[in-house]
Amino acid sequence: MAPRSVHPERHLVSRIGWLRAAVLGANDGIVSTASLIVGVASAQAAPREILLAGTAGLVAGAMSMAAGEYVSVSSQSDTERADTERERRELAEQPEEEARELAGIYEARGLEPTLAAEVARQLMARDALGAHLRDELGMIEETAARPIQAALTSAATFSFGAALPLAVAALAPAALTVPAVSAASLLFLALLGALGARTGGANVLKATARVAFWGALAMAATALIGTLFGTRAG
Repeated sequence: MAPRSVHPERHLVSRIGWLRAAVLGANDGIVSTASLIVGVASAQAAPREILLAGTAGLVAGAMSMAAGEYVSVSSQSDTERADTERERRELAEQPEEEARELAGIYEARGLEPTLAAEVARQLMARDALGAHLRDELGMIEETAARPIQAALTSAATFSFGAALPLAVAALAPAALTVPAVSAASLLFLALLGALGARTGGANVLKATARVAFWGALAMAATALIGTLFGTRAG
């Protein structure tokens, strides 16, 4: 008898962890640095001051993103670890009660009581802890918290995103810094939104419009503030 072929499937859920950190980091890098450059340039600052502000924003933002992601995801990891230990302890102390609990979950999903109990028994015989973590707590390997990965991804993608408007500011004529950085950053944000949506299987047009809108709003706000402060200073 020929072995049954297994149809391979690739699910996008395995990308959630790093994709979220990558998109958030790059998006924040573009928006915050471009907004900072536009605000400082609107205040009639010298080109050297604009680049200094942008570079400082890149470094500070990358460190802030890394620290924020690490702390946030570490909290999630601590919770997952605590839940795992509690479930392991309950399985050791009251396995029958845990088996009934698992069977109840399968009953709630539509299985007959007898079949639900048998499924729970077989799964627990193979990997009791894994069955409870997956079906009782919704914890799976693909979405597990990875603090270091999230921190490094956020810092790297923030730096990459921030470097884009900074490079435009360095290359554009001083008189065109604001329009050049604004236009280029909106283009970068649109491309990022489309790429993130395509990678995650989401609606490309909706994601592109969303990131471009908030980026334009942020740059408009800082441009207004820079203009007001520049006018007062003058």
